[in-house]
Amino acid sequence: MIAHLSGKLVSKRPPWLTIDVGGVGYEVEAPMSTFYALPAIGASITLVTHLLVREDAQLLYAFANEAERTLFRSLLKVSGIGARIALGVLSSSTVEGFYECVRNRDLASLIKVPGIGKKTAERLLIEMADRLPEEISTRSPGAPVAGAQSEAENALLALGYKPAEVVKMLKSLDATALTTEALIREALRRTHGH
Repeated sequence: MIAHLSGKLVSKRPPWLTIDVGGVGYEVEAPMSTFYALPAIGASITLVTHLLVREDAQLLYAFANEAERTLFRSLLKVSGIGARIALGVLSSSTVEGFYECVRNRDLASLIKVPGIGKKTAERLLIEMADRLPEEISTRSPGAPVAGAQSEAENALLALGYKPAEVVKMLKSLDATALTTEALIREALRRTHGH
């Protein structure tokens, strides 16, 4: 899996952009929310990515921050939502704005997103309601983070826990004193009472 790309921005033609990473040009597709945050051509850039492998293609999607990628991945898990619609959601709204639509059950706003009709919007509201995070990290990739805490969060999300559950699981643990593995082990132990 390609987690992020750091290099020089070579071209940007929505929805495509090219990043030169050590002499290799990566063509990635990105939502407009990411394009709005891009520097000028020739500038150094770091974007988080999601690799989608299909029978006929390997597609690399890039995002300005972890919150965008997390929402993209959550949307892909919704029945009937593919990468095109997920990018449309991110291009039409901020991450916070989308989660607000879900919280408020704002069907009308979701129907305005290209590719989303009434039935798809209703399915989004139902399936995304239990995936709402308590906090949204819009930290840019490469920004300093509590490494063990962040790695533990990502590991628990990968195990299938919902963002709100992960926040609760790690809330009372001291991320500065524990390794990533110890944080995960302790969070799971407390959650399952073992």
